[in-house]
Amino acid sequence: MGLRQYILKRIMYSVILLFAFLTVNFGIFHAMPGDPLQKYAESVEAKMTEQEYMELRKYFGLDQSLQERYVLYIKNTLTFNFGKSRETGISVVESISERLGNTLLLMGLAAFLSISVGTLLGTLLAYKRGSRLETGVVTSALTLSALPVFWIGWLILYFFAVQLGWFQVGGTYPKWWAGGNMPTNPLMYIGGRLWAITLPILTLFIFNFDGWMLLTRACVLGTITDDYVVTARAKGLKERTVLLKHVLKPASLPLITAVALTFAFLWNGAIITETLFAYNGMGMWIWAAIYSKDIPAMYVIFFISGLLVIIANFAVDLVYGLIDPRIKVGQ
Repeated sequence: MGLRQYILKRIMYSVILLFAFLTVNFGIFHAMPGDPLQKYAESVEAKMTEQEYMELRKYFGLDQSLQERYVLYIKNTLTFNFGKSRETGISVVESISERLGNTLLLMGLAAFLSISVGTLLGTLLAYKRGSRLETGVVTSALTLSALPVFWIGWLILYFFAVQLGWFQVGGTYPKWWAGGNMPTNPLMYIGGRLWAITLPILTLFIFNFDGWMLLTRACVLGTITDDYVVTARAKGLKERTVLLKHVLKPASLPLITAVALTFAFLWNGAIITETLFAYNGMGMWIWAAIYSKDIPAMYVIFFISGLLVIIANFAVDLVYGLIDPRIKVGQ
């Protein structure tokens, strides 16, 4: 099978998977018991009349049949017409645009550091297999992986913010920027933003890097004793070249999948971490939507999360086909 046929086949699979996911997403929310507008109607200050309630049902399309609602849902979703939040009355797209940049900054930096450090350290541990260094680091990593992220965040807040006073307790921006005091100098702005998010980044890094380290170690251990690696060493290549080019590259297929899925979920934010540090990102917004049962917002959350995972898997399939021709031919 040629590369073009391979790509067309993957596109077809992805489109089918997208419509299957949309159908499941629609069914989950419509299978929920109770009236989705009841909580909203009870939360308004003035008591809602029967006519106002029926008009509200018509506005959200709840007066239509299930088939009509499904077609409308597919149409609005594929055209990114997400409507307004039922809880705040603000456009869902506006709510996302307000917070997405903050989350991408926080999660992107944390993911980059976790992947980079975890991959390099995992490769080193595989090379040092059987040593005391490997035993100690792996034991520490397994211990860290068992700790809840909120407990790690609390410890970091206590030592670095409360006891040492090096950082502020929480917030998206430095506290002295309040009242329109945001700096105009780009370097000062970047420095202030990085200072404000240092603690949540540190929390996410500690919580995630051990998983990358253990995954890389396991992948490298599966290839480090192969014949072609022994041959590369016999040719007199430097050990660093052997590890990076002849060991890590063949072992990178599972890592590529993990990286793609990690970046697919970046938009979700870190719900617990953002809430703990009062960080105005997607994670905190998603938590508020779940807590208030904001159905339109949760529709969007589920849809974009699933869409990004489908795109990430499609991208991984393409990368697999380019890196390993056997996968393309086997399909």
